[in-house]
Amino acid sequence: MRLPGLAIKDFQLANCIFQGGMGVGISLHPLAGAVAREGGLGIVSSAGLRTIVSVRDTEKVDTYTAVRRELERALDASCGLPVGINVMCAVVGDYEPTIRASIDAGISAIVSGAGLPLSLPGIQPPGHTALIPIISSARAFELIIKRWEKLHYRPDAVVLEGPMAGGHLGFKMHEVDDPAFSLENILPSVLEVAHRYGDIPVIVAGGIYTHEDIVRFLAMGASGVQMATRFLATNESTATDAYKQAVLSAGIDDITVVSHPVSGPASPCGLPFRVLTNSPIFSVNRPPKCDKGYVLQRGPDGKLTECQATPQAANPKAFLCICNGLLSSAGYAPDEPPLYTVGSNAYRVKEILSVATLMAELRGE
Repeated sequence: MRLPGLAIKDFQLANCIFQGGMGVGISLHPLAGAVAREGGLGIVSSAGLRTIVSVRDTEKVDTYTAVRRELERALDASCGLPVGINVMCAVVGDYEPTIRASIDAGISAIVSGAGLPLSLPGIQPPGHTALIPIISSARAFELIIKRWEKLHYRPDAVVLEGPMAGGHLGFKMHEVDDPAFSLENILPSVLEVAHRYGDIPVIVAGGIYTHEDIVRFLAMGASGVQMATRFLATNESTATDAYKQAVLSAGIDDITVVSHPVSGPASPCGLPFRVLTNSPIFSVNRPPKCDKGYVLQRGPDGKLTECQATPQAANPKAFLCICNGLLSSAGYAPDEPPLYTVGSNAYRVKEILSVATLMAELRGE
């Protein structure tokens, strides 16, 4: 079956494939541009861009400037084809400047998750940029729609991410392996909400690996798919060689979900987090060195001072300093032990491909 195209708001894709946003520093402009040139939606991850661009450009810049620079490079690399950005709600201090920079850059789409992006349309009029929340249930989808309607906006599409995805998961720990919460089982209720509010396109994500997987979910009513791990294992991804080799070497038992206190140490964001068990960060026995502050939350005084992975936290050894661990996995914190996040099918990856070769495979060519 030839994959269909996909139209969302003011942009059109030749192929109904989103490349997932992989942070920190894995999906930058080289990957996003390559995916866009092959007819998919190339997505830059906004996580850590302030550090990444400052290091790369040897000039300290703020979040707004870093995001604008990276997106402008992605737009150049895409040859004018659609490019988006993934923005985590959990990165509270950088959220609003990232949204403003993305809209000002004129990109095609903002995809936002790791929390519910309830205030997204109210930050700045999006113009031609599509606003696309990431959800894990019909209940969350409807809550976002109702909240956005008060801001006189409705989602241009939605990404439904199932529990087989990599990185942060929008499920409770006991739901991750429960068949009732599989992508196949939660999709129908989300499609019903999407239809009720004007046939909002539903993009499915989490565990999708082959052309046949894509065709199967399209037959179930999805408008497209989002895939990340397959694009992690490409020449254009900016993961370190050690990270890519760890994926190639991984077996099914090397992939786990950590969530304190069930199976910590875990992410200070408080969400279940799928990783490789052989990530070097797990073998280091020392207090976390939290000095980047990307996942700081507001304390009692309203200031961004709280993080469960700081040495002064109540139980810092129960949590990972994901800022440094993930920056290291892309080569931007070489003195820190890396943390490798993957999707549940990472053990199936046996070679590193070019984006062009991977996209041809996914199209069924």
